[in-house]
Amino acid sequence: MAGRASGKPSKKQGPAKGSGGKVRRSLEGRGATPPAEMRHWYKDKARAERIERESRGGASSSRTPSRTRRDDAPEVIGGRNPVVEALRAGVPASALYVAQRIDSDDRVREAIKIAADRGIALLEVGRDRLDRLTESTVHQGVGLQIPPYEYAHPEQLVELARDAAEVPLIVALDGVTDPRNLGAIARSATAFGAHGLLVPSRRSAGVSAGAWKTSAGTLATLPVARASNLTQTLQTYREEGLFVVGLDGTATVDIADVELASEPLVVVVGSEGKGLSRLVRESCDQIARIPMNAAAESLNAGVAAGIALYEVARHRRR
Repeated sequence: MAGRASGKPSKKQGPAKGSGGKVRRSLEGRGATPPAEMRHWYKDKARAERIERESRGGASSSRTPSRTRRDDAPEVIGGRNPVVEALRAGVPASALYVAQRIDSDDRVREAIKIAADRGIALLEVGRDRLDRLTESTVHQGVGLQIPPYEYAHPEQLVELARDAAEVPLIVALDGVTDPRNLGAIARSATAFGAHGLLVPSRRSAGVSAGAWKTSAGTLATLPVARASNLTQTLQTYREEGLFVVGLDGTATVDIADVELASEPLVVVVGSEGKGLSRLVRESCDQIARIPMNAAAESLNAGVAAGIALYEVARHRRR
C-alpha cells in the first residue's frame, strides 16, 4: 500500500558545500610534529613523573643509567654520634633530618638544640627517605646535610703556616681513595699540628660525608687543598723551601731518624698495599719507613700517617 502524501512540496536537495580547500590550506606551513621534549608541557610532566618515582621509593627505570654524585652536590652524614660531633665542631650544615617516631635520647635532643641555635633547618622525614639521603648507611634516625666542601689552593696551606709564624707541615695523600682514611688522617694531622692536607683532584678521596664522619669534626678547622697534578705541586713546594718525605715500607731509613722533620715539611702518605707512585716517589727528598714486624705487610694509611706525624711532632719538641 502506497504511503500517504504529506501535502507539502518537498525541498530540492542542492549539492553539499565542500571545504573548498580551506582545511588543506590551514595545514600548510606547520611542518612536522615537534618532538616531545620541545613541547611546552614536557618539563612539567617529566618533573611530576620524577617526584612520583621518588615518593614510591626512588626506583628508576632499568634502562636509565646510574649517575655518580657530583663533587658540588650536598651530602648527608648519618649516625647520632657523628651528627652531634659535627654540630659541636661547627661543621657547616644546611639541614638536620630526624626520622618520624624516633626513639629520642640525649644525643638527638642535643643535635636538635644545636641545630635550632644555629638556625639550621629541622626536617622530619620517613625512614625510607632518610635511607636514601644517607645512601643506606647506618643513620640511627638522624642525618645532617652538609654543603659541598670548598677546597683551598695548595699555596694557602703554606701561607697559613707562615702567617702563624710556624714551620710549615703539610700532609699529602697519594692514591688514598677511601674517604674514611682521609678523615682519620685529618684527625691525626689536627692532633699533631699540621697546617693542612693536600689531595689530588683525580683518583683520590675527597671531603665527603664519610670523611666528615671519621674526622670527628676536625675537617671544620683543617683546610684541605686540591692539586690538579700532585707531582708538580710537590715540586712547587720544594722550590719554596719545603722538604718532601714519603712513607714507603721499602725505605732503609726509619721515620724516627729523619732529620728533616724539624724543617718545613711535606709528609706524603701512599695507599695501603701499593704505596707511593713512581713519579711521586721521585719527587721526594727522602723516603722513610715505619719499622714493624714482618707479619704485617703494611699499615692502614690513616694509622701510618698518625705514626709519622707523631714522630715529626716529637722531633719539633726537642
